[in-house]
Amino acid sequence: MEWIALVKMLWRRAWLILLPVALVSVVAVPALLNRGPAGPAGFATGFQYTAAQRLNLPQRDGDYQDVWLASELVVNAFTDWVRSSSFRAEIRAIVGEAVDLAPLGIAADNRRSVGLVQLSHPDAAALAAIAAAAIEVLQTRSQAYFPHLGDAPAQVTVLDAPVIVPAAPPLANRFAPLLQLGVALLAGLGVALLVEYLDTRLRERTDVEAQGLAVLAVIPRH
Repeated sequence: MEWIALVKMLWRRAWLILLPVALVSVVAVPALLNRGPAGPAGFATGFQYTAAQRLNLPQRDGDYQDVWLASELVVNAFTDWVRSSSFRAEIRAIVGEAVDLAPLGIAADNRRSVGLVQLSHPDAAALAAIAAAAIEVLQTRSQAYFPHLGDAPAQVTVLDAPVIVPAAPPLANRFAPLLQLGVALLAGLGVALLVEYLDTRLRERTDVEAQGLAVLAVIPRH
C-alpha cells in the first residue's frame, strides 16, 4: 500500500528530516525554555472624537442633514490628517524634544461622524503627554490645514479620555521558537522527499516488480 511505502520512506530518511530540526533546536529550545512571562511591547492608548465646522446654528432653517454630512466629511478629513507627517510635527511642537517620537505609532479611522485615534509608544509617561498633545492639536490647529474652516479651528469633542494600557507583544515574537522548529521540520521533509526522488536504487521486491521485472529469488537480509 502507498501509505506503507510512505512510512518506510520517512523511516529511512528520518535522519534527513530531523537534522534541520536538531540544528534549529540549538537556538530555539533555549529561547523557548528560558524566557520569562511575555512582557508588554510598550503601551497603547486611543480616544474617539467628533468634529464639525463652527456654525451659527440658531439662525439656520431646515432639518440639519447637511450639518451632519459636513461633520462626517470633517472627521473623514481629520482621519487622513492624523496619519500625516504634519500632525506628527504639531505634536512635536507641543511635547518638545524631550519626548522621543521616533517609536511613536499613530493610526486613525472613522465610522461616519465619529473619529478614532490610536497611539502606541514604549514609554507610558511619554505616551500620556503625546495623547494630550494630539487632542490639543485636533482642537486648536485644524484651521491651519483646512482652508474651508476659515480662521477658527473645527469644534472637536473627545468622547472618551485616553487610557494608557500595556500593549501585548506580537504573536510572532511569542511563538517565534515554535515557528522556527516548524519551518525546520518542513525543510527536513522537503529535503527527504527530494533525496528520495533522486535516489534510483532498488531496495525491495516491490521496487523490482514496479520496473516490470520478475523476481526469481530473494536473498535473506540475515
